[in-house]
Amino acid sequence: MTLIAVVGATGTGKTARSLAIADAVVALGARAEIVNCDAMQLYRGMDVGTAKVSVEERRGHAHHLLDVLEPWQDAAVAAYRDEAARVVAGIEARRAVPILVGGSGLYASSVLYAFEFPATDAELRARLEAELDATGAAAMHARLRALDPAAADAIGPHNGRRLVRALEAVTLTGEPFRVGLPDERSLARPTIIQHERVDRAELVARLDERVLGMWRRGIVDEARALRGAGIERGTTAQQAIGYRQALDQLDGRITEAEAIERTQALTRRYARRQVSWFQRYPAEPPADAAELAQRAVASLGG
Repeated sequence: MTLIAVVGATGTGKTARSLAIADAVVALGARAEIVNCDAMQLYRGMDVGTAKVSVEERRGHAHHLLDVLEPWQDAAVAAYRDEAARVVAGIEARRAVPILVGGSGLYASSVLYAFEFPATDAELRARLEAELDATGAAAMHARLRALDPAAADAIGPHNGRRLVRALEAVTLTGEPFRVGLPDERSLARPTIIQHERVDRAELVARLDERVLGMWRRGIVDEARALRGAGIERGTTAQQAIGYRQALDQLDGRITEAEAIERTQALTRRYARRQVSWFQRYPAEPPADAAELAQRAVASLGG
């Protein structure tokens, strides 16, 4: 059976594309189910800022891995990979077409490619995180450089969480930390990858307008509710672009105009990273929804 993966930068129309493919599958007499691959859409209550597809907008197609974490919980790629694999296997068992959709590159790669995660140890991780809090990311970067210079150069001196992960793996295994991805020319399973692209100038305009829409639709109120639900107690959820800025606006640290401007700048930067990430994928030429549906349905067999 064939998995369809719809990936690309934020604002390129991945959600609409996935729904169009699902509709085309249904038109052929089969069923399709959509699997979320956006790390921030895993969280309950984070709807406006993540452009999460509403129940009404899903057009009756089953959606998976939305609203599965509380704002105070930390997301983990390894856990996501295992759950996504279970979900996709269930979809195939129901003889439906699985459609993976989202823009979180590492999460997508964990599903699409043979992906080995470094060793982990909860007690060691806790000690390293405490050391990070006490000494700062720069000190952790210097420590990693002494053990694994290549990993230190690749991660840089600012990403404390990633530095802790690298130090954990290097300490446990005595081997260099694998910063990069597996060979992205070798898919783990039959997959049709559709990389959604938009001209840069058009994408920038879309993203800036999207951020304005977030404020019109109430991201500040959503951020207030998420604060009550514990978003600031976790690590992952509060990294979602827009929410920190909305919280800073609520606290009077910045104005609404400044919050919007900062969110627009961060969104544009994030989109550039996404474009760079997905360019490495062996994506097929763009195909219309009907063609993709036909290929996927044919793979279901008799």
